Amino acid sequence: MEMSRSSSFGLLLLLLGFLFVSSYAASDSVYDTFVQCLSSHSVPSDQASSIAYAQTNSSFTKVLQSYIRNQRFNTSSTPKPLIIVTPSDESQVQAAIICSRNIGIQLRIRSGGHDYDGLSYVSDVPFFILDMFNFQSINVNITDETAWVQAGATLGELYYRIWEKSRVHGFPAGVCPTLGVGGHFSGGGYGNMLRKFGLSVDHIVDAQIVNVNGSILDRKSMGEDLFWAIRGGGGASFGVILSYKIKLVRVPEIVTVFRVEKTLAQNATDIVYQWQHITDKIDNDLFIRLLLQPITVKNDNGSAKAEKSTKTVKVSFTSLFLGDATRLISVMNKDFPELGFKKEDCIEMSWIESVLYWANFDNGTSVNVLLNRTPESVKFLKRKSDYVQKPISKDGLEGLWKKIIELGKAGMVLNPYGGRMSEIPASETPFPHRSGNIFKIQYSVTWQEEGTEADKKYVNSMRELYSYMTPYVSKSPRGSFLNYRDIDIGISHNGKDSYQEGKVYGVKYFMNNFDRLVKVKTAVDPQNFFRYEQSIPPLPY
Repeated sequence: MEMSRSSSFGLLLLLLGFLFVSSYAASDSVYDTFVQCLSSHSVPSDQASSIAYAQTNSSFTKVLQSYIRNQRFNTSSTPKPLIIVTPSDESQVQAAIICSRNIGIQLRIRSGGHDYDGLSYVSDVPFFILDMFNFQSINVNITDETAWVQAGATLGELYYRIWEKSRVHGFPAGVCPTLGVGGHFSGGGYGNMLRKFGLSVDHIVDAQIVNVNGSILDRKSMGEDLFWAIRGGGGASFGVILSYKIKLVRVPEIVTVFRVEKTLAQNATDIVYQWQHITDKIDNDLFIRLLLQPITVKNDNGSAKAEKSTKTVKVSFTSLFLGDATRLISVMNKDFPELGFKKEDCIEMSWIESVLYWANFDNGTSVNVLLNRTPESVKFLKRKSDYVQKPISKDGLEGLWKKIIELGKAGMVLNPYGGRMSEIPASETPFPHRSGNIFKIQYSVTWQEEGTEADKKYVNSMRELYSYMTPYVSKSPRGSFLNYRDIDIGISHNGKDSYQEGKVYGVKYFMNNFDRLVKVKTAVDPQNFFRYEQSIPPLPY
């Protein structure tokens, strides 16, 4: 953990946690005890030692780093797990839970996702990681338009397996192929088809979870309350998700994408202002995402005294339209003529090709690239989120441009809502941010410099931008998106006040659904074994 976390956790706690972990790692006793326990719970001794990695194992670092997607939590001072467990079958997951409980060591569950604040593989107390990356099976059944997807599979693998069976089926989930299914689905799961089909969780029809007692439950045996909770309330508060059964959606044989860029000199303010008024009301087949980022433009006006460059803001309008170019042009001319959209901006392609386009692969890239689990690079980053319910005025936008230019590196992604999202009740799943939201903001800053000073500089810039946006976003509470984990909005120390601490971040993520999640947690894990800094707390005794 870096210094930017110290405001939440406390530097002293961080150092004590690290020393505590190191002292445990110096002895093989915990590892030996754990492996012996696995062996006594139906895991053969040779398997037990091969799936559990101690810090002294030569492969430990490689296994740990394989699914770290934020370099902030991949430093020499980042607390490391005592053991990484890499199960490949259900019985090994069951045994790992039981043995972690018996030994009294906290268990962090990692399914290979982006995990912006590293909560699945970092802790300030001694901990194990249960790494689900071997759970990669995907079974697509086109006859009944369903698929069973294990928690360690990636979205790229899921899209590929659907494409293998059908050219007219897809699934509404994220645009990053390396996202892990377990965390993505359990936190809500959104992508560029949400205005047409809603979220990933709106299409989950069954699941398998291992509970705190080591029992494997499906929808029928877990009951509707727990099934409701793991479709948007996070899985790691309630157990270990093994797999989800999803209902596929129908997609057209031809879809259309475009990317149009505008700077402030090209009337971006007026265009963004108008986008806010139509983006949640336009044709449900159309999703237009905005990326706002500071850039430097070279000036070439012939004057020797003129500034050689100007700092400005570039707005990128990136779209998926579930239809052909002719109909898209008609929709845009009618509802969003301000963009100056032209036929040559359109690119028609298959749905699977649009997946590659949105993942920033070059046109013509083989679909096989979706099977690659390793990102091109892993950088330092911080993300935050907000929801906007009233259009920001032109004056407000102009102030925002100044702030983005001033900060120099922080950007924003605006994701439109409306459509199907406005039709599903807020209580249908734990994910509450439905009707009434025009768009969601993802604040984003990414850097490559190492060290605590760089960390502090860039994280503070993100916090400053987030603070600046306070007047323009949702209030009472100020909403946040669970899958953009953000420990700035609160943490739980899992002490006697864990419910009150949990409520601070819980109502921001879940609004009025938080107390129902707490009741489910109290029923299925009253001792709070499955916990982390932003887990759902049980009711106090």
